[in-house]
Amino acid sequence: MPRGRSTREGFYRSKGAAGGRRTCLNSGCLGARRERGQADLGPNAQVTGGGLPPCHDAGVPTHVALLRGVNNLGGKKVAMAELREVVTSLGYADVTTYIQSGNVLFTPPLAHGRTGGGADEPMLAAELEQAIATWIGVRARTVVLSRQELARCVRDNPYPGQDDPKLLHAVFLPEAPLPSLAAWLADAERQVRAKGSRDQARVVGRTVYLHTPDGYPRSELRRVLARAGGPTSARVGGTARNWATVTRLLELCAP
Repeated sequence: MPRGRSTREGFYRSKGAAGGRRTCLNSGCLGARRERGQADLGPNAQVTGGGLPPCHDAGVPTHVALLRGVNNLGGKKVAMAELREVVTSLGYADVTTYIQSGNVLFTPPLAHGRTGGGADEPMLAAELEQAIATWIGVRARTVVLSRQELARCVRDNPYPGQDDPKLLHAVFLPEAPLPSLAAWLADAERQVRAKGSRDQARVVGRTVYLHTPDGYPRSELRRVLARAGGPTSARVGGTARNWATVTRLLELCAP
């Protein structure tokens, strides 16, 4: 049973999570499913895979899961091969990973979603979090995006003039923020600009765009966003990807 999302205070709406799927995570089931479409994709790799349910483009994932804080400096260690096995064990098709930072592409079963069609992304995220914790022993907050939502993120980029993808990051939030987050970000931006920073941040939907023209590692605004209640704080659980990763993930799940 996927664990529910706790209610959070501040700038974020708590949607909760639905549960109730029984999941087989024993080694026999995992081994039996290893032949289904699983691959670890490098920056120049192509998606391969099978086992799609009807009415989907063959071999093309429909969703992306982004794990927070894995395989980075001081982060939690998760082997991508083991991650693919766990995700496949849930009955998902087209399971692939992209680089080592915890990006998983997949297609959930057709019945695994909202009444009337369409997948329930918060429910998928909760199920993945529980399965990863149970089988791998790592608790990692997870954000799930449909390829339509990922395409909107790229389309709505407020900094299209930034041609260095390392200087633009998308922070994906697990829940829809309240309107007050925009004012909070504007105030944070004013604080760092008073110190000479050129960093900028904008929120669109459940994505915070962080523009760091002087470099991401040295960004003062990046550190402010990680403080208590900020988008990338442990309590909120947002996870950041640079623009090269964002656009490549969209390419890999484009129909």
